[in-house]
Amino acid sequence: MKLIFNWLLSATALLAVAYLYSGVVVTSFTAALLAAAVLGALNMVVRPILILLTLPVTVITLGLFLFVINALMFWAAASLLNGLDVRGFGAALVGSLLYSGLQLAVDFVLERLFPN
Repeated sequence: MKLIFNWLLSATALLAVAYLYSGVVVTSFTAALLAAAVLGALNMVVRPILILLTLPVTVITLGLFLFVINALMFWAAASLLNGLDVRGFGAALVGSLLYSGLQLAVDFVLERLFPN
């Protein structure tokens, strides 16, 4: 049940990013659901590999390169989907920052709804 709520709230967060920032466009809630699933899959599979491969750069930049990796994941999800449009790398960076902040709120809500 927690996974379904996480998916629904993540899609809602993606719609909120599109509402708050004009560089990200989501065409429908169905597209947001699909985009949230693709973002989750990319963050689960590709992101750890990229973090490992770019570890020296990440250490040198004191972790700031992780923002670039997050933006690349956001941009990659948009390139794989028709219902999510990100207008350039700068928009992907801002969109990923907004989405990450909203995901923190989603995680907080889920921890309150489903305590361990």
